[in-house]
Amino acid sequence: MEKRYVKDRLRRSMMFVPGNNPGMISDARIYGADSIMLDLEDSVAFTEKDTARLLVHNALKTIDFGKKEVVVRINDLASGLGVEDLEAIIPAGVHVVRLPKTDSAQDVIDCEREIARIEQKNGIPVGSVGMMAAIESANGVLNAREIATASDRLIGVALGAEDYVTDLKTTRADGIELLFARCMILNAARAAGIAALDTVFSNVNDDEGFLAEATLIKKLGFDGKSVINPRQIAPLHKCLQPSQKDLDKAYAVMDAIAEAQARGSGVASLKGKMIDRPVVIRAQRLIALAEADDPVEEE
Repeated sequence: MEKRYVKDRLRRSMMFVPGNNPGMISDARIYGADSIMLDLEDSVAFTEKDTARLLVHNALKTIDFGKKEVVVRINDLASGLGVEDLEAIIPAGVHVVRLPKTDSAQDVIDCEREIARIEQKNGIPVGSVGMMAAIESANGVLNAREIATASDRLIGVALGAEDYVTDLKTTRADGIELLFARCMILNAARAAGIAALDTVFSNVNDDEGFLAEATLIKKLGFDGKSVINPRQIAPLHKCLQPSQKDLDKAYAVMDAIAEAQARGSGVASLKGKMIDRPVVIRAQRLIALAEADDPVEEE
């Protein structure tokens, strides 16, 4: 079975594109985000839901997004709109469905059941379409591990901060209010072997604040971040790049592995230290990041 989605791919940036904005949809591939997320939920007014759904359906069928991963954020299934969204986007060729407001594993299971039904109805091999879950509540954060392991279709879990801080009866500030949620979601994603995506930074004029948040999620270990403005993409990618020092070490590790294999040895070492599996995995990830863009020079 040929899947539309790739489970393990670079997802440094996932750009929200309002589903009722034809200009942004048609230009989405040129902005440089790793994933394009066409939004049918919060960025679309209730009176425009039907129009946006039709627009996204037609965009999926007619626009060449190149090698970009195309994600659609649907409306909550409980609203009655989510199933209509799925009926429109799955036959049209969406790669990944983003499920909003995911509180439990059952939310994922319910959505997967609807996706499988629609795939089967339209002659699409069951399992073709991927899923990701957005966690946006205290309940969802506490259930993060169960959510992350609820379906083999899941490519990642994401934090939705605005609804989450409202649920906590606080507001977004310096990031301390999100630390627990970020750590829970990150560990759940790693335990499940899927991607962890951070929330949007909504003040597009606060470049310093955006970079501070991007630096924090890099240190925590997130794969990437949702963005709402094309201006945020290049700084985010630059922030997530490895330093030249780390990159040089990664290449040295892989060279040492290759040399050991050429000698027929199963043991590789670098500067007298044995290279174990975690070191190799980290080196491979840093090289993948570097090959996506130029590495960042250390000052």
